Amino acid sequence: MTDVLAGCAALTADPRVAAVERRLRAPVSVAVRGRAGVGRDAVAAALAAAGVAVADESDAEVDIVVLAERLTDEERSVLERRSIPTLVVLNKADLGGAGAGGPLAAADRAAAALSALLGLPVVPMVALLAAVDLRDDDLATLHAVIAAPVDMTSVDAVVTGPHPVPEGVRRDLLDRLDRFGLAHAVLAAADGLDAAAVTARLRALSGTDAVLAALSAVTAPVRYARISAALRALRVLAAATSDERLAAFLDGDDVVLAVMTAAVDVVEATGASVDRADDAGAHLRRALRWRAYARAPLDALHRRCAADIVRGSLRLLEACGD
Repeated sequence: MTDVLAGCAALTADPRVAAVERRLRAPVSVAVRGRAGVGRDAVAAALAAAGVAVADESDAEVDIVVLAERLTDEERSVLERRSIPTLVVLNKADLGGAGAGGPLAAADRAAAALSALLGLPVVPMVALLAAVDLRDDDLATLHAVIAAPVDMTSVDAVVTGPHPVPEGVRRDLLDRLDRFGLAHAVLAAADGLDAAAVTARLRALSGTDAVLAALSAVTAPVRYARISAALRALRVLAAATSDERLAAFLDGDDVVLAVMTAAVDVVEATGASVDRADDAGAHLRRALRWRAYARAPLDALHRRCAADIVRGSLRLLEACGD
């Protein structure tokens, strides 16, 4: 939508149009909350490094609440009182415990159970591994561990047990990777990967990509609301200035379809599916389906989204007949 409004700004030198575009382009602000010990700062750092606009709690449009291992009564109370879209991150997924598939599979099951309990999206993460940056000397240490395996039964055993690698070097690597990360780094090095590839494998294990995908879904209503507010402001401006070109642009195909795309993101974030086929039959079926959907008992947001999907589908259907 921001690219569409860039075309709008090109129609007029009015600074108010440019101001609307700037507000729409601003990244969605996200607060990362969590009690001491859950790895809140590590999650915030991982998200900031991935381009998320991490903000103070008072300024945020979306909340991320970080949990670890268990849900406390206080955390549950906070989540029940939430006032903005919220994503729960179950950090330290490597401590998910023994079970079928290992700790990450156990964390997936725990996240699904928490999601059902809270009615919120819950995503596992190992935030410590998101910031890993292994060097060639780290790789040499990993190969030394491959040649002479360390005792991985406890943190103390890894660090203080007899081994050719100096204790301080082992402690540094363990501080950066923990036992789960160290074990997977050893496996990756044994596969012949270089330092960059080992780093990439550990970052993939962190679950950051899954958190970002879930965050994109959670922020969909915020993006849709911003678009709606921007269009209202521009329509008021077009009427106040009698700017017919601006008014025509706002009713044009590009804007209608951009709003439809934002509406699709909102309804898909709730688990609904939208037929994305691009032929006349698909456009007609989609319009009929979402017209019926809009008549069901819905909140105002989803009623508007359904209407926007209908409008966009009919515009696409009309274009098929040209």
